[in-house]
Amino acid sequence: MSDSTIARHDAYMTINYGRYPIVMQRGEGCRLWDTTGKAYLDLFSGFGAGLLGHCHPDIVKAITEQAQTLWHVGNLMHTEPQTRLAQAIAKHGFDGRSYFCHAGADANEAALKLARLYGKGKRHKIISTLGSFHGRSFGTMPATGQDKVRQGFEPLTPGYTHVPYNDLPAVEKAIDPQTVVVLVEPIQGEGGIIMPTPDYLPGLRALCDQHDLLLICDEVWTGGGRTGQYFAHQHWNIVPDIMTLAKGVGGGLPVGIMCAHRRVADLFDYRVNGGVAHASTLGGNCLSMAVGAAIFEVLERDNLVARATTLGQQIYAKLKPLIGNGITEIRGKGLFLGIELPPAPGSSENAPGTPGTPGPDIVNQCMERGLLINATQNTVLRLAPPLTISDAELDEGLAILKDVICSQ
Repeated sequence: MSDSTIARHDAYMTINYGRYPIVMQRGEGCRLWDTTGKAYLDLFSGFGAGLLGHCHPDIVKAITEQAQTLWHVGNLMHTEPQTRLAQAIAKHGFDGRSYFCHAGADANEAALKLARLYGKGKRHKIISTLGSFHGRSFGTMPATGQDKVRQGFEPLTPGYTHVPYNDLPAVEKAIDPQTVVVLVEPIQGEGGIIMPTPDYLPGLRALCDQHDLLLICDEVWTGGGRTGQYFAHQHWNIVPDIMTLAKGVGGGLPVGIMCAHRRVADLFDYRVNGGVAHASTLGGNCLSMAVGAAIFEVLERDNLVARATTLGQQIYAKLKPLIGNGITEIRGKGLFLGIELPPAPGSSENAPGTPGTPGPDIVNQCMERGLLINATQNTVLRLAPPLTISDAELDEGLAILKDVICSQ
């Protein structure tokens, strides 16, 4: 069955990804099983999207009941699931207004379009950071601070400037009369789980206030409690003008959210614009919204946001003895962690599994032993397990990871 599926994939799909020769068949909790019956402990949860694990019973119930009631009516009518999810985000966030779409790139596109309206045709420039990742669309590629994402798609949309992460003077220097927004990840994800210095996000907030710029926090990776706060910017006691969400808040369904402060969100109001300024046909469909609302209910009921902090501390304590003996640093917050490896001599960024890239080598060895993790930037292992993972499952996974690292 696996060989047939892979062969048909290669025949009928574009080969965008370097996929592993595995066909996953089912999932439950923090485990997956492939078509050969092999089990895997999942400590990466599908790039963070499986916030509550696989087939969580409350999520299965929510989507089943919704599927038997109403799927989609379009956004010219009201639905209860949309309203419930928007209320949850406002409750746990900064009382903003939400716009629903399909993915993180969509959410960032919406945020950048809203910023253009804020600029009133006079200001349009965007400052983002090197090493960032904001999407692969024509509006978000230029914002992404990684050349590999943009190569081959030139000419890019103009008006974007990149500055180093954690460099407030560089941001201030980049501001000019046409600048309208600063776009930043509270914790850089694809860049290697890069943490902000304590004064960085508060400093960005102050600069934006001083120059009347919008501050957009890209929380596609970090929203939904993964870092030990419902939204990562809360660790630094700031309030962005806009935050963007995806991945975990959809639990594996295609959900993107742009949540804007009310004074900014009003710029999307059709009554202000005299018509629709931005829209999405299937964004906010009832199935996805029912799941998103249920996720926030489970997070609150089961106190999973605080548990993410506790489990993150446990991971750090168990891996700390390896610092200087197989790893160089552990970064992140809650259950969004990066483990820096010493670079292999002469290594460079290549496809997963290429010899000489230590991160992918360790990922492959862990996979052989039934553990799923991820590597980015070649030398950073990423852990983003479901917030529902048990202590025993976490210990099991860390034991495998430690054994693989120590065997290098």
